[in-house]
Amino acid sequence: MSQSRLTSALDEGLFSLPAGSVTVLRPPLDYDLSMIPDARIMTTFRPEAEGWTARGHALTDDIGAVAIVVLPRSKALARSMIATAAAKAGMVIVDGQKTDGVDSIWRDCRKVLGDLPNLTRGHGRLFWFPGTQAFADWAALPPSQNDTGFFTQAGVFSEGVVDRGSALLAAALPVKLPSRMADFGAGWGFLSKAVLTREPVQTLDLFEAERLSLDCARLNITDPRATFHWSDVTRIKVDQPYGGIVMNPPFHTGRAADPALGRAFIDAAARALTGSGQLWMVANRHLPYEEALKARFKGVDEIGSDPAFKLFHAVRPKR
Repeated sequence: MSQSRLTSALDEGLFSLPAGSVTVLRPPLDYDLSMIPDARIMTTFRPEAEGWTARGHALTDDIGAVAIVVLPRSKALARSMIATAAAKAGMVIVDGQKTDGVDSIWRDCRKVLGDLPNLTRGHGRLFWFPGTQAFADWAALPPSQNDTGFFTQAGVFSEGVVDRGSALLAAALPVKLPSRMADFGAGWGFLSKAVLTREPVQTLDLFEAERLSLDCARLNITDPRATFHWSDVTRIKVDQPYGGIVMNPPFHTGRAADPALGRAFIDAAARALTGSGQLWMVANRHLPYEEALKARFKGVDEIGSDPAFKLFHAVRPKR
């Protein structure tokens, strides 16, 4: 297996790390930290937080002497991460794939700082520079209301707009729902808001793995019936099963479509429902979820669609 850019740069002596702690911002679980086994992890994504903790890395909300920024797909989030790292660390290392926009970020950084040392390898780029306040105007903005009146922020799914699949499912929900409900992968709360307009809903648990999204959901939903959970729903165990669950499951791992993620959501929903429980789900039309639903539920119906999405209603999970 070829070396990562970070390992190569350290092995080749392109730079040395100053004394002090190293903070790595939002590294995916396949990121190579073999050269820095005591690195601390800063992330708002629960599966990665749990995965790195299981490997012995400490979580932190602080920037150390060195900050390694692993670029996310969101350019606005990437810029805010660089601003945070540069303002607090003595040395900043930025690492990313071309498909995640690293070349654009590199050009933007060079406009601010001038030429920067870098290493290109493995369809990506790594570059580094001393800490600086020069990126202050890249700092993250707090959540703000989009055109539909919902709060969103950089780094959340469907930032600034209502997701088309969620809107389709919200419109298709029945007038009456079970009294005890959950939203798996709640995002910033659009589906949950629709659930709370139905009778006779008494409680709604919102489960979301991205803490940035959950922070927005707390602003969008102030109804006392709602409870918020920063959780990886594929791993949760509920104390009291639900009468109904709604979900618009994520279907990407990185940039690649990953149907296994949706299947894991279906399995989790089946485990979390009562014997007579019901699931309402929206899925991208090209993803093969019908078999997974039929394997876990005794009744499965398609209740709506458009050219991009399909809606499903599944009842009575199989034990």
